[in-house]
Amino acid sequence: MSGLSGEKRALLEDATELINQDGILLDEQRFEEWLQLFVPDCTFWIPMWGNETTINSGTDSALSHIFYESRKGLEDRVLRIRTGKSPANTPPPRTSHIVSNIAFLGEPGADAMRLRANWACHILLVRSRTQHTYFGRTEYSLLRTSNGWKIGMKKVFLQNDDIHSLLDIYCV
Repeated sequence: MSGLSGEKRALLEDATELINQDGILLDEQRFEEWLQLFVPDCTFWIPMWGNETTINSGTDSALSHIFYESRKGLEDRVLRIRTGKSPANTPPPRTSHIVSNIAFLGEPGADAMRLRANWACHILLVRSRTQHTYFGRTEYSLLRTSNGWKIGMKKVFLQNDDIHSLLDIYCV
């Protein structure tokens, strides 16, 4: 954070806290609190790679691993996880998110900012006693609301997309 003005430093600290909470709440399976990190009309997107060097750039004409156009989609997913209607999540996996290199993408504003972060998520599938690690980069759009900063967009660039088991909202 060296070289940042006091205002930018404060914004980056707020953003870092929110991005860290994203992983912490997922690891602790506090999904209802996690959902509150997002604005109602948020976008949650994990695009697929179109080829070895290019990630898909749109949701209309290309496949995605996961795509939700609003928090309602995330809420429905959490409901399926919580009610046992997702057999792959019973019992729930254990996860550990590690986030680093949080930085602005462009110039932050008083009410909106874009950031990037690198991450890794270690996963233990309890039933099969198998371990997996996913890693990548995430771009966030954060919006200032009356309740503080919230996530308006989370776009995950999954770098190791050779998926041998499951990929879900808590894996990224």
